Amino acid sequence: MKKILLICDMGMSTSLVVKRMQEAAQAQGIEAQIEAKGSQDFDDCAADFDCYLLAPQISYKLAEFQGIAQSHGRPISLINMMDYGMTDGKKILSQALTLIEA
Repeated sequence: MKKILLICDMGMSTSLVVKRMQEAAQAQGIEAQIEAKGSQDFDDCAADFDCYLLAPQISYKLAEFQGIAQSHGRPISLINMMDYGMTDGKKILSQALTLIEA
């Protein structure tokens, strides 16, 4: 099972993105646990996930969160702003899977 964490400001704005990603995973037969958490919770839950995707609105926290991701040996990346705005679950899921497999 793939475990994917989306990080946003308060953990709420990504709920639709998570739903669309879950739909895409199910359609592709991929077992995935996809959750959204607020940035304040990232350090506490980072060890439980295979990769992290950062919402575009908190891109300024990427450098800080890269250190946390490296300490857990996990990849982190920004979600493409257009994909996020369009809630393109298929593309964002693909991004996460590419991170995990890299």
